[in-house]
Amino acid sequence: MILQSLKEYYDRKSADPESGIAPIGWEWKEIPFIIVLDKKGTFIQFGDTREGDGAKKRGKLFLIPQGVKKSVNIAPNLLWGSPDYIFGIEDRRGNEKREAFINRIRLELPDTGKKDAIINFLSSFSLSDLEKTQQWTDIIKTKPNLSFRFEEDLHLYCQSQEVKLVVNQISNNIKPKGLCLLTGEKDDISILHTSIKGVWGAQSTGANIVSFQKNSGYDSYGKEQGLNAPVGEIAMFAYTTALNSLLDRKSSQRIQIGEASTVFWSDRQTRFEQDFSFFFAETSKDDPDAGNRRIKNLFDSLKTGGYYEDSGKEKFFILGLSPNAGRLSVRFWLRGTVAEFAGNIRKHFQDLEIVKSKSEPLYYSIFRLLANTAVQDKIENVPPNIEGDFMRAILTGAPYPQTLLHAVLRRIKSDTANRVKPVRAALIKAYLNRHLCAGKNYDEKEVLQMGLDTSQLSIGYNLGRLFAVLEKIQEEANPGLNATIRERYYGAACGSPVSVFPTLMRLKNHHLAKLHKGRMTNLEKLIGEIAGHFEEFPPHLNLYEQGKFAIGYYHQRQDLFTSKKEDSQVEGIKLT
Repeated sequence: MILQSLKEYYDRKSADPESGIAPIGWEWKEIPFIIVLDKKGTFIQFGDTREGDGAKKRGKLFLIPQGVKKSVNIAPNLLWGSPDYIFGIEDRRGNEKREAFINRIRLELPDTGKKDAIINFLSSFSLSDLEKTQQWTDIIKTKPNLSFRFEEDLHLYCQSQEVKLVVNQISNNIKPKGLCLLTGEKDDISILHTSIKGVWGAQSTGANIVSFQKNSGYDSYGKEQGLNAPVGEIAMFAYTTALNSLLDRKSSQRIQIGEASTVFWSDRQTRFEQDFSFFFAETSKDDPDAGNRRIKNLFDSLKTGGYYEDSGKEKFFILGLSPNAGRLSVRFWLRGTVAEFAGNIRKHFQDLEIVKSKSEPLYYSIFRLLANTAVQDKIENVPPNIEGDFMRAILTGAPYPQTLLHAVLRRIKSDTANRVKPVRAALIKAYLNRHLCAGKNYDEKEVLQMGLDTSQLSIGYNLGRLFAVLEKIQEEANPGLNATIRERYYGAACGSPVSVFPTLMRLKNHHLAKLHKGRMTNLEKLIGEIAGHFEEFPPHLNLYEQGKFAIGYYHQRQDLFTSKKEDSQVEGIKLT
């Protein structure tokens, strides 16, 4: 289904003349340097197409004849390639590669003056003349792809009409050899599939989804390599071109979730397809409200069930890939409708709603949520597999992975300075409510609210509230205190309450004595109200109650520091 859906996406894009997707037999390739010749084949200069600064310089993309699948064999491309094929240098087989490069031009292209000029250059160029050019040092250092242009032309020679006729003729010269599994039609069966590039962490030369190593125990019924899973050349070109297009560095239809390079598309053009990445991206400096506008569109589309002007019935596909040696692993593959995915993403943001200050982001990105579960709040320290599992849960509406709760609770206990930040509180609340609602016969009274809930029966929640009040008493009794009970006792209080709370309750009497009578009375009443929800301090709290402890602590802190004259409602979408 993955390859078929990708082929259908290619067919959709190829039918649109403005899509820019490569036609069969061609591919978009970065060509940093162009060899400029005169009509006799005399070298004029190297054209430099790179843009950017320093190491970030990138060459311009050109539509060129599709490259040959390379392994250890000598396999030249038509009219473009690396310095070892064009100049025969920087490789012990350089002369053989250059001769193969020349022979392909000589055998496949029609006899013209320009063909003779290129062969003349390749056969007689002066290496010393090339070394004098300004670009030669970068060419030797980076070993880029190069192609040819004549000084009187604006386009590459490989883009000329005479070359196009040759490439298209080769591509259309199909001799039936087998039945393609994707199309059900007879076609040349692809032995080696085109490499997929752009997956983060994979080899720079690309990797494969479909591949069979020869003579390594993967052959069956006497069939080798691609014949084991017969895919026609046309279908192979379509699915690989589509996937490479989606994974391109300039593509707006890819997002990086940890080690999973994630691409997405719909069966026909939709607004949801255009906006999907904004739902999960960090705020842009150029347009800080871009993501907020898209998420608001999600909520505005609630009554229609679709998304913006989309009907919601359009099919939508999401593919997550990660590297695995020379191949690619499918981390997740999800199919559904625009309405289904829009509803699940909308639910994700609803679950995260929590009372918070106006300085906090209106919606939290995946990056910010995951970073707050990791050591030093760095995304590279996120525990393995959490990113993919979290993303899958968001897109399917399933409970978040339990590893997420473990990670954020560990981070709260280790981060003495910040502890329960709004983003962490939102994540814990969302996790606990999803876990609760996924169970059978759950009590709605147990669901955690956006703000303080004095009717919440959870002992963990109420112990968290009590801890927040005790901390507030200490702060008011000792203005300017460098460290509070939060720094010293939070971890023990949420894990083993009985070992800490009796001591804190005794200390609070000493702090209350420093406050004026009215304030002391109000705080004692608050403590009494909270303590009325439990009879004794438990020896231990399980992970779920520790999560509720964090929410109770956060809610009570927000309530204590919020003026009763202010509207303490969370900023966000209110549903009726």
